[in-house]
Amino acid sequence: ISYSLQQLFPQDGRDVFEIERKSGEIRLRGDLDFEDVGQYRLQVDAADQGNPPLSGHCKVVLEV
Repeated sequence: ISYSLQQLFPQDGRDVFEIERKSGEIRLRGDLDFEDVGQYRLQVDAADQGNPPLSGHCKVVLEV
């Protein structure tokens, strides 16, 4: 299974989070400051390597 971050809110959240493609582990790239952004919404997509590939997604909400 391969994981990816698809939709982020706010848009500058792309610079703050990254995802390990094989394990799905979400990591911080930078610092979080609740005075700047109080909540992040991430969409995580997962797809297998089948033929045809099957996929799913979930929403992760992070409150700072």
